[in-house]
Amino acid sequence: MTRMPVSRTIPALLDEQAKNFAHREAIVAGAQRLSYMALRTEVRRAAKGLMALGIQSGDHVAILMGNRVEWVLAFLALQQLGATTVGLNTWATPREMEHVLAHAEVTCLIAVDQFRRNDYRAMIAGMQARNAVLPRLRHTIWVAADATSANAESTAPAGHEGMSWDTMVALGQDIVDARIDAAGSAVHADDVAMLLYTSGSTASPKGILLQQGKWIQNAFEIGERQQVTAADRLWLAVSLFWSFGCVNALPNLLTHGGCVVLQEHFNAGEALSLIEHERCTLLYGTPNMVQALVEHADRAKHDLTTLRSGAMIGSPEQLMGAVKLGASQICNVYGLSETYGNCTVVDAGEPLSVRLQSVGTPLPGVNLRICHIETGVQIPVGEVGEIRVQGPLFSAYYKDEEKTREAFDAQGFFCTGDLGTLDMQGRLYYRGRLKEMVKSGGINIAPIEVEETLMRHPAVRSAYVIGLPDPSLDEILVAIVILNPASSVTTEELSLFCKKELAAYKVPARFRFATDDELPLTTTGKLQKMKLKSLL
Repeated sequence: MTRMPVSRTIPALLDEQAKNFAHREAIVAGAQRLSYMALRTEVRRAAKGLMALGIQSGDHVAILMGNRVEWVLAFLALQQLGATTVGLNTWATPREMEHVLAHAEVTCLIAVDQFRRNDYRAMIAGMQARNAVLPRLRHTIWVAADATSANAESTAPAGHEGMSWDTMVALGQDIVDARIDAAGSAVHADDVAMLLYTSGSTASPKGILLQQGKWIQNAFEIGERQQVTAADRLWLAVSLFWSFGCVNALPNLLTHGGCVVLQEHFNAGEALSLIEHERCTLLYGTPNMVQALVEHADRAKHDLTTLRSGAMIGSPEQLMGAVKLGASQICNVYGLSETYGNCTVVDAGEPLSVRLQSVGTPLPGVNLRICHIETGVQIPVGEVGEIRVQGPLFSAYYKDEEKTREAFDAQGFFCTGDLGTLDMQGRLYYRGRLKEMVKSGGINIAPIEVEETLMRHPAVRSAYVIGLPDPSLDEILVAIVILNPASSVTTEELSLFCKKELAAYKVPARFRFATDDELPLTTTGKLQKMKLKSLL
């Protein structure tokens, strides 16, 4: 295993790794390749430019772009200055974007001018034109989407042009190294590194404050469970603005001296080529990404034999997709942004049968308990209850003391709102969201158990179970089912299958066949399970 870095601040970590792994590749993004020493050099150049622009400790600076090298450079440069990075969701609507920029009191925005169908210059100009909507936004720094867009016309009105990334960097050419060194030395482990916003679908997103020291320590422990070394190369198409990307994957590899191979946005065919060409050993994926890779018509044409491990969430059947791709040591994980990405990770050396079912034991420094849903009292091993966590946790919800207080119980445990159960070995098994729990005939039922059973049927690719009001049982179970291509099954056959596998009260009373296009998703691509009732 790799030795944990001694550094507890991000500027110090970059210095340490540049000495330890000077000529090893740290970041690959298209044609751009940066060794650890080159990464440090480019980060310091960007930090000088931002310093010349007036960015200083405590400022909130937002990053808006896909997985580009400038995302990493901007983030690390801001940490060098003690500023706070605000990760902006590229899937967000203008209304959602405006809310985050205003709530986070962003003073500077670093953004790609165009991404997919979005013209961000026009979007931001529209916000600024509405008088005092973004009163604190003083600077915008634009990264050209490609060589041609640098000179392309935007629909943004005059007066909102901002400056280019290269112009910003050039501003710092007269800043001496001693000033950058002093800024980095003034950073402390408990300083806020990031302000990330939840992707809540029913209320305004909460701003989560994450600290430098915990960003380093927790990610290192995540990598240890995956048995990461400096020889590993991670394919990363999971968006950097998500905690899974910037609080988990990126620091995991940086703390181990490994290489992060960025894909600007996910495309299955391009991903297969990238994994093969860059000889990637690790993947971080969501179930839909892995499914797209497995089902891609050209998968057999690509050599993916270098894949070994990585991180993923999902059902056993979904995790088997990663195994089919070659990541035979894929690690099942559990956590939230509030827990620095993951607080439990199953060890890559565990048998596959364990890794498919359990999300692992708590990471070093994490204390976990399962509590009664209604009383909050800790319950015995084997029973399903709410997962509560102590350990590396967010410092607060930004500008919301009340929600911060409500997030913790009287013993100081963070109330995750997730359901789980522990076995005798201390392994955690995720059983869904607390608000998804169905109470039928006075009995609490975790929908995930029924979903996993349905997905064991050879005709079923995905299943989602929810509760519907019922006059006699309070609620009944309803299963929304997506079938595998060219497969067919009747509702009667599915009901009979469930009756053989589950207690009678867990068998869905109704089934509804659906397609992927019918599923209600958030702007980040997450399923809005509470909106599935609209399909019924």
